[in-house]
Amino acid sequence: MPCIRITVSGSTVKMLYDMICRAKHRGDLRTVKRFHAVLAIANGHPFPLIASILKVSEEAVRLWVNAFMVKGPNGLISKKSPGRPGKLTKSQKQELDGILNEGPSSAGFPGACWRSPMIQHLIHERFGVFYSVCYIAQLLKNMGFSYQKAAFVSDHKDPEKRKAWLENTWPEIIKLAKAKRAAILFGDEASFPQWGTLTYTWAKRGQQPTIKTSGIRKGYKVFGLIDYFTGRFFYSAQEERLTSETYAAFLQSVLDRTDQHLIIVQDGARYHTSKAMQAFFEKNNQHLTVFSLPSYSPDYNPIEKLWKEIKKDGTHLHYFPTFRDLVFKVEEVLLNFSNSCQKVLSLFGFYTELTATVASMV
Repeated sequence: MPCIRITVSGSTVKMLYDMICRAKHRGDLRTVKRFHAVLAIANGHPFPLIASILKVSEEAVRLWVNAFMVKGPNGLISKKSPGRPGKLTKSQKQELDGILNEGPSSAGFPGACWRSPMIQHLIHERFGVFYSVCYIAQLLKNMGFSYQKAAFVSDHKDPEKRKAWLENTWPEIIKLAKAKRAAILFGDEASFPQWGTLTYTWAKRGQQPTIKTSGIRKGYKVFGLIDYFTGRFFYSAQEERLTSETYAAFLQSVLDRTDQHLIIVQDGARYHTSKAMQAFFEKNNQHLTVFSLPSYSPDYNPIEKLWKEIKKDGTHLHYFPTFRDLVFKVEEVLLNFSNSCQKVLSLFGFYTELTATVASMV
């Protein structure tokens, strides 16, 4: 096939790139290919090379160029395909499942999470099946996937230490608790700001919802412990900042309320591990045993879920004109959870399953 060269003005080139962006946004892969083919011809590239890169026939490239010359850019926009589209086979879906679980980077895509146009492109390139980008969501749902908000994971996490915690430390804690008839208390702290907290809500499209705020940067701080066995919730709230002294005072108040041996599971916050706290733990070692969670592992601490629930019920989308209003609302929700052991116990699902698995292996 002879080499064909077409001349495209700068304004038309800009229009083509704009239309490529819009086609990508709506997931129209076929139209994107057609625009790129025309731009490549305009830059002097031969038909065989373009056809090879785009994985189409040379005849298809020729027809696209003719359509562009006769009808302009609009002549390249793909129409809805007639008839029923081809389907992925069972084995192809299994292969796709594996690729998606490996993540975009393993498949040569940029970014850490999948988006529908990326999956549409992957399916077309790998299996030769073209789905509308609107159908991708239904396909993934049928395959057991769901549309979720991504979460950050620290790159400082130590997989080996996290694994050791689950396989060795947690069984050791359970064994010690049974031997001493001890309570296992997961501890942490939270701060509830007077300026409030935000979350998703319904509103008219294009009209972002707004919540009044006092703008005062002051928070109500809470120490908390939740019991793995009973769902009991111990807490102490304060206005001043969190320190080793106030943490020790909180733990002492819990010790004063029970004769039971306490196993404390905590993170590595400075006021948990300071010299003053080490001295406190040593002084009370007949009544306290302390275990530290792996670094950067809030997902291993069930009380983190409790703080989220308290914020959802108490501070999300609320206006607190005075600090007293904030305190009253937070205390109300704290009291509700202290009287709802079953709610607290439901937060331990991860550890309950882990303990059952360990028990079945003994």
